[in-house]
Amino acid sequence: MKDYTSLQNGSDVRGTALEVEGGKPVNLSLEAARDIGFAFARWLSEQTGKPANELRVAIGRDSRLTGPSLAKALAAGLIAFGAAAEIAGLASTPAMFMCCAEGVYDGGIMVTASHLPFERNGAKFFTKRSGLEKADVKKILAYAAEVPDDMGVPDIGGEFVSCDVMTPYIEGLKGKILAALSLPCDAKPFSGMRIIVDAGNGAGGFFAARLLSPLGADTAGSLYLEPDGHFPNHQPNPENAEAMASITNAVIETGADMGIIFDTDVDRAGAVLPDGKGSAVALDRNRLIALMTAILRDQYGPITVVTDSITSTGLAEFIEGLGCRHHRFKRGYRNVINEAIRLMGEGENAIFAMETSGHGALRENYFLDDGAYVIVKLLVELVRSKAEGRSPLDLIASLREPAESAEARLPVLCPDFGPVTEKVLETVTEYFGSREGFSIVPNNYEGVRVNADKAHGDGWFLIRRSLHDPLMPTNIESDAEGGVRLIAASLLECLKSFGELDLTPLEKTAE
Repeated sequence: MKDYTSLQNGSDVRGTALEVEGGKPVNLSLEAARDIGFAFARWLSEQTGKPANELRVAIGRDSRLTGPSLAKALAAGLIAFGAAAEIAGLASTPAMFMCCAEGVYDGGIMVTASHLPFERNGAKFFTKRSGLEKADVKKILAYAAEVPDDMGVPDIGGEFVSCDVMTPYIEGLKGKILAALSLPCDAKPFSGMRIIVDAGNGAGGFFAARLLSPLGADTAGSLYLEPDGHFPNHQPNPENAEAMASITNAVIETGADMGIIFDTDVDRAGAVLPDGKGSAVALDRNRLIALMTAILRDQYGPITVVTDSITSTGLAEFIEGLGCRHHRFKRGYRNVINEAIRLMGEGENAIFAMETSGHGALRENYFLDDGAYVIVKLLVELVRSKAEGRSPLDLIASLREPAESAEARLPVLCPDFGPVTEKVLETVTEYFGSREGFSIVPNNYEGVRVNADKAHGDGWFLIRRSLHDPLMPTNIESDAEGGVRLIAASLLECLKSFGELDLTPLEKTAE
């Protein structure tokens, strides 16, 4: 019997789709994709109560080299089950949901592996209600393993029905901008502004040519808009330092009013704004969450903001200073979104969820993590700010930022890593719970978060289990120069007896 369990990555499918020298063996083959398409049709039929011949599924992809063939293999599996499959071509992940939620499709599949290396690929799945949960993907992969072996290699050389999901999605974004600014459909709110985009050779180039330019923006100076599955310029990832430096430098060099950067499939974003002093400020991680909170507070009044576990103390203070509540939860974009939905169900005004990676979701947009939609909110604020003679940065002027920050990812050196990571967390809790100068942060939903007083580093650390890998990521921040080194040294002393942990990254941080 086939086994596709290794392809599960939380609520997504991810695997190696292209053989490269020194790389991992291919496990996301055309046959695997065909079986997964077949299984998704089976699952979707059960969920909707529709027979196979009434199901209609759209399949999009990012710019990865293996995208076209995997999309066709998925379509072949859908068709083999009896569903109608349509190939959308180059698309964004949010568009693949919107074609279900506001379009005619019962299901959508996006072929992507986000920011991972070019030889990797995967799939994200959608229905009219939302993206799939981890349990749904687990069931689909179990169904895929039951597909008969005698189906052979899928035929991807024939003709497939094509469709356009991007045009209605883009028009929807334009409409939201114009409506928010109370402008007619032929208005050009970005006239006189230079707004540039760095798409990282992923699927986000449409934002410059098909949204910003028609609304009047000068997009000259945009970077890497052409899709290229080799990603030759930089990693398409707003969390990547090289990628953020790319768009930051471009804003400074071109004198742009705003710079925008997307990940490969446009469900994450970051931005850059000029600081008025010849430099620029990157809006990522805490700054992006803070600015979005300020914008939404002005729109809705006090709200609850759900974030992942590694946000700064200064961000919590900023959110609370706006009269809002900060609810720090677990890493993982589905985790923060689902927690916001849960809190909404309990009557809390948790209309905004955002991970420091750039995944941001709003109730007003189906709680869909849509990088382009987050940027739409920033663009509306940009227009309003300019009309009032100020900068959007003024909204986060009081955000206190750490003096230093670091991340040490500690590999677990044994295959059965669960018991080791559990013991590490128990040891850290016991050690720092009774150590002078340190205190365990209460109401923490992931790992162990510890505050350090001024004499012991003036900051905090969070050590946790990785969502998917034999790793213990450790984030450290300090409000004092040299504080990260002090905190890392204290944690190193606590963990020195764990031979199952590679403490080298922490040792380097403590140097």
